[in-house]
Amino acid sequence: MKDSLIIGGTTLENRLFLGTGKFSHHALMAEVIRHTGVQVVTVALRRIDFTAQEENVMQHVPRECLLMPNTSGARNAEEAVRIARIARAAGAGNWIKIEVISDQHYLLPDNFETIKATEILAQEGFVVLPYMNPDLMAAKRLKEAGAAAVMPLGAPIGSNRGLQTKEMIRILIDTIDLPIIVDAGLGRPSQAAEAMEMGAAAVLVNTAVATANDPLLMAVAFNHAVKAGRLAYLAGPAAAKQTAEASSPLTGFLR
Repeated sequence: MKDSLIIGGTTLENRLFLGTGKFSHHALMAEVIRHTGVQVVTVALRRIDFTAQEENVMQHVPRECLLMPNTSGARNAEEAVRIARIARAAGAGNWIKIEVISDQHYLLPDNFETIKATEILAQEGFVVLPYMNPDLMAAKRLKEAGAAAVMPLGAPIGSNRGLQTKEMIRILIDTIDLPIIVDAGLGRPSQAAEAMEMGAAAVLVNTAVATANDPLLMAVAFNHAVKAGRLAYLAGPAAAKQTAEASSPLTGFLR
C-alpha cells in the first residue's frame, strides 16, 4: 500500500525525521540514517560549516537526505528570518524549521514570534515548518501565514517525557488541514507509535536516539514504531468500551 507524505511538493516515504545533535560522533549519526532510511534531517545552522576542511556534520549527512536547517538560537522573528536566509544562501535549500525560543529555562517556543517569522519566510518561498506550543489558534494562524506543516512539542525539548501535550496535539490533528509533526520530548518508541496512531503525519526525534545506550538499535526501534503507528491509524482502531464483550459466542455450543 502506497502511503506517502507530501510537504512543500516533496514526497516522503519515511515518517521518522531525525535531529543531528547530541550524537557522540558524526559517523554514528550517519550509521543511524543509513539503517533507518531517514529522509529528513534537521541541523542547527550554527553547527554547519560548508567551507570547513576538517570533519563537520555535513560530511555525514547523505546527499539523498532532505536537509532541514533550523533556527536554533533565535530569540525573535527577526533573528529567525536572518538565520533562514543565511542557510539558503549557503546552499542548504529552502526547507526551514523555525525555532524561536527566548525562554531559557523550559526552552518553550514563542508562538507569536514564530508566526511572524513564518509569514515572512513563506512569502520568500521557503518551505516553513514551525516548531510551536500546541495551541489551536496559533496553529490556525501558522497555516494562514503559509506554514507547510506544524510541529507541536510533545514535551519540553530533550526531556524524553513523551506526549505530555497529547490532547492539545489531538485537537490540532482533528482541526488543522496541514501535516502535524510531533517534535520534541518523545523518549520511547511506544510514544512515537502513539503519536502516529492519533494521526500525526510524522515525528522528529533526536535526544531519545542520540543519548540511548545503543543509539543505532533505538533508532531502528523508533523507525518500526512510527511505521506500526501509521498502519494502526490507517487501519482504524476499534472503539474502546467500558464493559467486556466476548470475542466468541458464550451460548449455543453446549447441549
